[in-house]
Amino acid sequence: MLVAGVMSGTSADGVDVAICRVSSALDEGGPPRVKVLAHRAFPYAPEIRAAVLAAMDAKRTSAAEMARLNWRLGEVYAECVAATCAELKIEIALVACHGQTIYHQAVAAPYLGVGMRATWQTGEASVIAERLRVPVVSDFRPADLAAGGQGAPLVPMLDFCLFRHATKNRVLLNLGGIANVTALPAGCDVSGVLAFDTGPANMVMDAAMGALYGRAYDAGGAVAAQGKVLLPALTKLLQGKYISAPPPKSCGREEFGAAFTARFVQACKLDGARRQDVIATATAFTAATVRDAYARFCWPHLGQRAPLARATEMFVAGGGARNATLMAMLTADFAALGVRVKPMEAAGLAAEAKEAAAFALLGWLTWHGLPGNVPSATGAKRAVVLGKVTHG
Repeated sequence: MLVAGVMSGTSADGVDVAICRVSSALDEGGPPRVKVLAHRAFPYAPEIRAAVLAAMDAKRTSAAEMARLNWRLGEVYAECVAATCAELKIEIALVACHGQTIYHQAVAAPYLGVGMRATWQTGEASVIAERLRVPVVSDFRPADLAAGGQGAPLVPMLDFCLFRHATKNRVLLNLGGIANVTALPAGCDVSGVLAFDTGPANMVMDAAMGALYGRAYDAGGAVAAQGKVLLPALTKLLQGKYISAPPPKSCGREEFGAAFTARFVQACKLDGARRQDVIATATAFTAATVRDAYARFCWPHLGQRAPLARATEMFVAGGGARNATLMAMLTADFAALGVRVKPMEAAGLAAEAKEAAAFALLGWLTWHGLPGNVPSATGAKRAVVLGKVTHG
């Protein structure tokens, strides 16, 4: 089946479309087979990105604004898939659209007399289905949340299907707005998968660049390379509650968004930091949280599950993989732990295509009535079928 996976992440920089051929391997006793045939990236128009970011951090907005954004994003996603299919001259059978996360609260908080958790991904599926005249699977996270899980991360199902190895431990790191990691012990089954969000990846760096330089991001890590890491500030950041909390766990702009970045930038300024020092420290914070998460949680897990593994490899995807300064920090940190850091392309998959491909797989599973979450990663009580189907 040809499936278009559609992803727009917490960085809110645009839409990724991955055209995938997904097929069953039940006759071989294995997980589904996924082959990425093509990937296209579409940046959000500036006014759409501004509306998305405003909705994410909104303390107060109107029902009309949120409804209109939902429908406008449905049109955007439909246009991106249509343009991809037209360019490639192909016909797809299914669209799997993650939507744009507006709010994600994985830990219960009091609301109207009870403890509530909630997640919200927007982008009207009915618009996509009507424009493309194919069924659409959307809204993947609520089913896992309802089953007691975090609703994230959901990419580990793809990691398990594509990257587990008989004799090597493999770690998959995605550096989007948020950084998430999947640890696959050598020869593991799906119950042996460990995955969680480690903290911010590009989110704090990008916001700091916007506040201090008026730029969307630090291209190639050039600004960070000119700065000095403020060790007292970095040490304080690493004492945050989320960093030391054990998995399962997930996070987003609620923890590391505009308010967090404003406090961080102000604290650096009070220490007399230069602008480039703030960016260098934000970059080091991402690298340090990834290393800390690996040392605290992944290393013990891999040793327990696959004590005789020949080696451990880390493959890196996401926009942060293009930040040379961040990658240099990660490579040095993990070399000291005996882990070889490689780009996702070394594993046979374009880094930018990974998350969209993951939702293509999840959409295929939903279409066939099969579970898509990994309870050991999300903390759900059971494996559940994810998403909602809208017929074209």
